[in-house]
Amino acid sequence: MSKSKYRIRTVRTASGATAIQVIWYENNTRKIAKHVGSAKNSEEIEILYSQAKQYIAENEPQQSLFDEPVSRVVCFDQIEITKVSHQFARNILMLLMQQCNLAMLDFLYLDLAIMRIIEPCSKLRSIELIQRYFNISYTQYVYEKLPKLLDQQTTIENAAIKTAHCFSEKFSLLLYDVTTLYFETHKPDDELQVRGFSKDDKSKQPQIVIGLLVTQQGFPLIHQIFKGNTFEGHTMLSVIEKFQATYKTEKPIIVADAAMLSQANRKDLEEKGYQYIVGARLSNAKLTLLETISKTLPKHDSATIRISYPDEKYDIVCSYSEGRYKKDKREMQKQIEKAKLFIAKKESGRRIKFIKKENASYLFDEALRQKTEILLGIKGYCTNIPEDILSNDNIITHYHSLWRVEQAFRMSKSDLRTRPIFHHTHDAIKAHVLICFMALMIGKYIEIKTGSSLRKVRDLLWQVHEVYLLDPQSGREREVLSPIPIELKNILNALDIKIPH
Repeated sequence: MSKSKYRIRTVRTASGATAIQVIWYENNTRKIAKHVGSAKNSEEIEILYSQAKQYIAENEPQQSLFDEPVSRVVCFDQIEITKVSHQFARNILMLLMQQCNLAMLDFLYLDLAIMRIIEPCSKLRSIELIQRYFNISYTQYVYEKLPKLLDQQTTIENAAIKTAHCFSEKFSLLLYDVTTLYFETHKPDDELQVRGFSKDDKSKQPQIVIGLLVTQQGFPLIHQIFKGNTFEGHTMLSVIEKFQATYKTEKPIIVADAAMLSQANRKDLEEKGYQYIVGARLSNAKLTLLETISKTLPKHDSATIRISYPDEKYDIVCSYSEGRYKKDKREMQKQIEKAKLFIAKKESGRRIKFIKKENASYLFDEALRQKTEILLGIKGYCTNIPEDILSNDNIITHYHSLWRVEQAFRMSKSDLRTRPIFHHTHDAIKAHVLICFMALMIGKYIEIKTGSSLRKVRDLLWQVHEVYLLDPQSGREREVLSPIPIELKNILNALDIKIPH
């Protein structure tokens, strides 16, 4: 291979600076191809030397395979930033989609789920941001394609169940709860968006009810959408049986809060062979039972008793807490004072505790006060699991795991902003919730495996970005990745994601 035609020459100038030139020889005569510039220090010399090498690389008739690569040092006074992207964040989240067994889905659906994590907004706005952040263009017909995602719901929930096996070999205990999502309208459609009891205190606006089943770690398994005025206790068995139809195994223990325990609900669970742990509404029990509980239960922290409910097939496990006693007593006294004030003013007080209506008058409810006083510091749990199989302490511990499903709902409403919903057709609404379910899968997967919150990981990912630099002299553009924080590297290591060097 022929030698390089050009050479780089350094010359000391009269002012003491160092001139950098590109030269070649013809008939033993030195000729200057380019005067690159003059430098006054070693840093400027390195920059000019790099520019000289680049000139040679671009003008050499035949470049040697063994030439030293052009230095990455550039003159920042000349460089231009053409754009900034966040492809790194998307790549990491796409790898997590693969780990959660969602990679078979259309990229549009995956990117929409990623945007619930990055910057939740309307679907059209999401498409704009996907273009801006990731340089990926989708058509504007997203609303037409969105309902087709419903065909993949079983596939997505099967992926969730498969992923959940990363944290638990079998689902011996599952947590269930419901939430409500209201719409920014006051006009119901009488089919799905209906006014009902709102957990967001938006009873005048139509809503939907969502039932969610999660593992002990809080990882979502399946969900179901119900009409907005559906009693939450009527949703549980439907979701549980849907799970059983998908995942055929031993029937798990179901843990749910007190709102799920209607008499019909409990009997349905028992008839279908389910074991359950459900919060007890002791205030609805007969006074004689409450007196028995109060006399039997020792009044010291962590004390527990178990009593068979009269004429039923389940037990009531009760625990006592000194801290709960003080809190309950303060709340009771506050409510009593409030009730007496309303009665003195002869106001209705229909929503005030300890007020009852007799004929046309509102009176203080002494019987309710007596019940409330007996129950100070006491919490009850209903279960049909024998004590020799699950102790009282384990019953209580499992019930307290319900905070994980509540946390999942908080994540979906805050970090993923499931609401507000910018859709009106039923299929689009259900598809929107399904996309949020996918995002919830990724969020809980991150939190369980790393111990870090989704918000923290999202913020760390967003610190890393690609900067595109343009050299105006050569017209070449180079992509440079910003530094990856050490904390993010540790998180990615916990997620089994290797960062390419």
